[in-house]
Amino acid sequence: MIKHDFPKIHFYDQDFVDIYDKTWAWIQDCWNNGGSKSGIDGKFFSYPEAQTVYQTDAIFSSFFLVYSNRVYQAHPTLDIFYDRQEANGAIRNAYDVNTGKPVFERDNSEGLGMPLFAWAEYNIYHKSGNKKRVKDVLPILDKYTNWIDASFKKPNGLYKSPLSATGMGNSPRGDAYYAMDFNAMMAVNMLYMSALADILNDKETSFQYKRHYFALKTRINGLMWNAEDGFYYDINKTENHVPIKTIAGFWPLLAEIPNGEKAERIIEKLVDPKCFGTSHPFPSLAVSEKDFDESGRGYRGSVFPHLTFMVIKGLERYQRWDLARECAIRHVYFMLDSMNPDGNHSKGNLWEAYMPMKEGPAKWTGKTSFPRPQYLTYDALSTICLIIENIVGLSISLPRKTVDWVIPNMEIMGVENLSLKNNMITILSNKSGRGWEIQMESEKLYYFTINILNVKEKTLPIPSGKCSILIDKL
Repeated sequence: MIKHDFPKIHFYDQDFVDIYDKTWAWIQDCWNNGGSKSGIDGKFFSYPEAQTVYQTDAIFSSFFLVYSNRVYQAHPTLDIFYDRQEANGAIRNAYDVNTGKPVFERDNSEGLGMPLFAWAEYNIYHKSGNKKRVKDVLPILDKYTNWIDASFKKPNGLYKSPLSATGMGNSPRGDAYYAMDFNAMMAVNMLYMSALADILNDKETSFQYKRHYFALKTRINGLMWNAEDGFYYDINKTENHVPIKTIAGFWPLLAEIPNGEKAERIIEKLVDPKCFGTSHPFPSLAVSEKDFDESGRGYRGSVFPHLTFMVIKGLERYQRWDLARECAIRHVYFMLDSMNPDGNHSKGNLWEAYMPMKEGPAKWTGKTSFPRPQYLTYDALSTICLIIENIVGLSISLPRKTVDWVIPNMEIMGVENLSLKNNMITILSNKSGRGWEIQMESEKLYYFTINILNVKEKTLPIPSGKCSILIDKL
């Protein structure tokens, strides 16, 4: 694949640029050609040579594939799941590549997965502007949500899901009956189902999902919030808290469930070294918990890039751009330093999970298959998405024709040849003889909002051609 097909990033640390470029090259190896005609045919994104395609791969990979300038499409892997929706609305968590049939786990007889399709589709819409796709997928996702409600919703308004549906394997969660993360994911689902309906101007569907969202938000705040500890917990069958702090307690930020005061109390724990403020952010289990393991041991302390991504996107919801960026930079540095013990970042692997206290892949005695090298479903969220969105700081919406840039400090950075559908744009900050300036190039008009150090903010129409903005003149 020709490197310049992808957007190019500029950053003062060349190691970040190099790992970004390498990730796009490695992604070539993650395209599976499928099995027999009776199975899954055509190309889709998965771990190389995988015999099973998972919902998590389809959902999380879409967040970085949208930045490929359409070299890679974000939707084919998602469509595998939609095409196999059953009459009752069920979409299963995993399908066999060769037969196309669902794969079930022992403790997850319904094959329930993370209900985050609507979040992924909303993001795809804002990077592609494809309204027809929203119209096509909304009925599918509506049936899917109704199946989850019918199968897993309890009379108290919360969802009882198998813990394996949260994707957190061996996390020590006691006698948890109602999982904090799954219920928050359902709130995320409802929030974005309403947003997808708004795109289609479907006021009735939008209202219904907003109503369901606020009802679930109220139940989560009423039953799962612990005012004394300032944290959201799983609860047991009798609706008592299971007071074990896991990274699941941060999903409510993404779902916009806590008010400002509660959010601040949760966010405090991300910088507390006794909780989740480890040198490599963020461990899957709080340092203060008795089962915390410095080597990682699966979900007993490992840093998983997809969960770090979730926390950082949650911080964005509460305008904590500064902390989000700081943690994203530290996280990518640890990924780089874990590639090779001698500090040579040009060699080595990215990993599915990392140790929380020092560089290096996580460890789990007796589990030689953990962590998986080059698990790009998780890793590319950091080396592509977080670099573009949080480290460089760009937020893009094609339907709105907007690019927002949050610049926490003046540095040489930016993006070059990023496709906004049929509009290639370049935005770079640089220091010239006239001071700091933003240099831009575009084929069509778009609207650019710049936020500098949370002191200056300005929205400007950017015409086609080349232009520049002097920061001191804003």
